[in-house]
Amino acid sequence: MLKDFEFYLFLVFLITMLIMLANKIKVAYPVLLVLAGLAISFIPGVPPIKIEPELLFIIFLPPLLYEAAWSTSWKELWRWRRIIFSFAFVVVFFTALSVAVFANYFIPGFSLALGFLLGGIVSPPDAVSAGAILKFVKVPKRLASILEGESLLNDASSLIIFRFAMIAAATGQFVWHEAAGSFVWMCFGGVGIGLAIAYFFLKMHKILPTDSNIDILLTFIAPFSMYLAAEQLHASGVLAVVTGGLFLSYRSHDFLSSASRIRTVTVWESFCFLLNGIVFMLIGLDLPEIVSGLGNTDIYTAIGYGIAVTVVLVVVRIFAGYGALITTLVMRNFITVADPQSPGWQTPLIIGWTGMRGVVSLAAALSIPMTLDDGSPFPQRNMILFITFIVILLTLLLQGLTLPFLLKRFPPVDRDFIRSAKEIDYDIQNSLAKVAIDKIRSDYADKIESFPTLKDQLQKYENQFNSSEIILNYEEYRNIYIDILDTQRSWLINKNRQELLLDENIIRKHLRLLDLQEERLNMKS
Repeated sequence: MLKDFEFYLFLVFLITMLIMLANKIKVAYPVLLVLAGLAISFIPGVPPIKIEPELLFIIFLPPLLYEAAWSTSWKELWRWRRIIFSFAFVVVFFTALSVAVFANYFIPGFSLALGFLLGGIVSPPDAVSAGAILKFVKVPKRLASILEGESLLNDASSLIIFRFAMIAAATGQFVWHEAAGSFVWMCFGGVGIGLAIAYFFLKMHKILPTDSNIDILLTFIAPFSMYLAAEQLHASGVLAVVTGGLFLSYRSHDFLSSASRIRTVTVWESFCFLLNGIVFMLIGLDLPEIVSGLGNTDIYTAIGYGIAVTVVLVVVRIFAGYGALITTLVMRNFITVADPQSPGWQTPLIIGWTGMRGVVSLAAALSIPMTLDDGSPFPQRNMILFITFIVILLTLLLQGLTLPFLLKRFPPVDRDFIRSAKEIDYDIQNSLAKVAIDKIRSDYADKIESFPTLKDQLQKYENQFNSSEIILNYEEYRNIYIDILDTQRSWLINKNRQELLLDENIIRKHLRLLDLQEERLNMKS
């Protein structure tokens, strides 16, 4: 691997450049990365890329799921639990069933078990692709929460279907009561193992004399521990990571300092940003190996099967979106729903169209063994792998490129936030200032005159509470403040250069404080 180190370093550089280009031209970066990988794979002399499924499942999947769980709102997840769980489990199963029936009837050599195997592979939408696209367009918070929540759980349900279908395809038999017991254990065992390990890590953070560096290292160990422990006990590693990540995220203020929280979020965002880029580039680079596996099979026929399966996936998901809407409207007097009002016909369409497939589908397809236990070739392995690749490619390109247009042409109704985000933000800042004023005047009234700094801080809170310039003239105020911060930075840097005996750690500390002040401004804008 070291002999190709320059090539891999070039790929990381290329990924960085392409993501910047994607941000510039307002295109989801997974689309550009896959296309770039495809283009590079045709260049003569490029080292062959062989993706190991264990690499994707163990190295890539746990941290990506863990970071997604940390950034997901538990409150929103619980609020939209009915629609999230129905899409993550019921819709995934119905999608796998639809693909199984189609493959059994229309693709030669596919039994129902092999069809379910293919369905389990291609049924879960990819969270990264949808998330990257939603950054460029405005969508209601409820829609984003539903898509994020679904993406956390649908990988688990699809991989469970994949495991059972793999057993049925390899052995030719399927015992329902054993499968039901295994399904229950995989779900509840995965959740229980994830919570147990998460609680163990929470106690480690609280009891041990950690600092921010050690806290970050422990957060890197946690998702792999959850995933491997659950998989060793034949439970769902995906559910273990998701559950443990949600628990630790919800309790993060109980065991992490503010410095640890700031640094942990920054490190994890950068790390997962790189992982996502590598994964989508590898999808494109793997094309030669996938095509070579077809052997004598007509490639145009295989492409046709891939297109047909993609159509089935898109149609089923859109129908499921409208089915969920109709069920809500009909049963709203009998079931608990977050909002009994109709979300409009646009919302199910958008949810149905955000079904791009990605890394989990590719890893599952690659993990199919080459041979059965008796040494004979695994039936239809190469065809399943090629169809999966076509599905990933088509959904990324077709849906990924058209989703922004669809969102602008048919914008979903936002029933949650009538006021603008800046107005809400201003109200919260005003309320926080009022809380601080009340706290100082009630608990520290006798200290105000004897502590000038406390008096100055009280004056700042009172000015903020009585002023509306932060919302009326915020952009101009922000630009002036940033200019002041830039001037202070220049002064610190020059002072550090001029005074050779000055401790540079002190300068770096003040530079970080200036960065935090500017970051606060950016968060408010």
